[in-house]
Amino acid sequence: SLEFLYLGGNFITEIPPELANLPSLSYLVLCDNKIQSIPPQLAQLHSLRSLSLHNNLLTYLPREILNLVHLEELSLRGNPLVVRFVRDLTYNPPSLQELAGRTIKTRSVPYAPCDLPENLVRYLSLASNCPNPKCGGVYFDSCVRQIKFVDFCGKYRLPLMHYLCSPECSSPCSSASQSSTSQSESDSEDEASVAARRMQKVLLG
Repeated sequence: SLEFLYLGGNFITEIPPELANLPSLSYLVLCDNKIQSIPPQLAQLHSLRSLSLHNNLLTYLPREILNLVHLEELSLRGNPLVVRFVRDLTYNPPSLQELAGRTIKTRSVPYAPCDLPENLVRYLSLASNCPNPKCGGVYFDSCVRQIKFVDFCGKYRLPLMHYLCSPECSSPCSSASQSSTSQSESDSEDEASVAARRMQKVLLG
């Protein structure tokens, strides 16, 4: 019947799979240890609501973690997984061709197939609409795949699950306040982020 288990600040290197035998466990704190991996058996903790793993040595997360359907808070800051992820985040600026194509599409500049070379007409037909209804922009090759999560220190963006036309485009379906207790304002609108609807807070910084 254990509900809270705090093991932070030790020199733990492995999470014993036997923790999965605690069906009532709701809060598991394993921060500030030397943990390198998460046993997939933890996915059996169906009552788990908060999992603190910050300041460990994690380089990946098991896919089974998505089975924690009641998980609301996942703290990962200070792990190689997050450090590498943020470091490798790049955004390639759009080419001149794409900038011209965006201008034609967003300003509804009229054109006919006889006015442009066939390859340009085909290129213009490949425009993708930005899913942010407040933006109205388009993109072709250069876009940002991101979703915004809440952290105690403010807002952080990760390139996950949601295409936007530029880094400056703020997605309303993944926006959140800077409070550590806030939830996504309109998760139900984000059709592509099932995991985001489950995890209300991913703590990174």
